[in-house]
Order: sequence, then C-alpha cells, then structure tokens
Amino acid sequence: MSSPQDRLYTRTHEWIRIEGGRASVGLTAFAVEAIKDIVFIELPAPGRALEAGKPFGVVESVKAVFDLNAPLAGVVAETNKAVESDFSALASDPYGAGWLLRIEGVAGGREGLLDAAAYDRFCAEERH
Repeated sequence: MSSPQDRLYTRTHEWIRIEGGRASVGLTAFAVEAIKDIVFIELPAPGRALEAGKPFGVVESVKAVFDLNAPLAGVVAETNKAVESDFSALASDPYGAGWLLRIEGVAGGREGLLDAAAYDRFCAEERH
C-alpha cells in the first residue's frame, strides 16, 4: 500500500499534512494495522503546546499501549472527538476521517520527517 503523497511521516508512524500555519496529524495505516484491536485513545486538550518528537497522547490495544508523538511543534487547535469514542475511522480511513488532531503555529524544521516514498521504504524494512 502506498502512503498519500500530500503529507510527511515519522518513524513512529504518525502523519502530518501541513496547510499554511495549520496541520492535521494522524496515525498511519501501517500503524493501525500493526496495533490491531484499539480499545482506547487519549488525545490532548485544545490549547496544549506540542514539542516535536515528544508524546502528545496514547493509543491502547488489547495487548499494549503506544505513545502518539508530535511530528512538529505547535499548539493543539482541535481534536477529533469522533475518533476518541469510535475507533473504526482509524482502520477504515486513517488519512481522512481518522485524523487525530489539528495544530496551529506549526514550527520547526522538517528534519527527520519522511516523504511518502521514504516512509513506504521504511515500512517495508520494518515488515522484514
């Protein structure tokens, strides 16, 4: 499966789509498939400052808990309340309806973030 070309990716499997000074953030299809059986998501409250590469929330499956990490620094503008109560959009549409949060004041360089082709190669290596 190819990752959407209009966003950047982390090695911890978050995606970010930047539009001006605002960005949407979510969990990649690769991550959702690997986590399986999600039972809980904790997202930050609007207004919280995020630091690039640092955890902003968690996703819990029946077997483990995983940190969600901020791809870039910014301030949480809104969270996807629908995903917090119904995890199905994460599996069915992780790059659309399954977005997790929107951040404003996106700051910092994009060092360490991967384009779609590099992320797909990274995932292929992780599968082996």
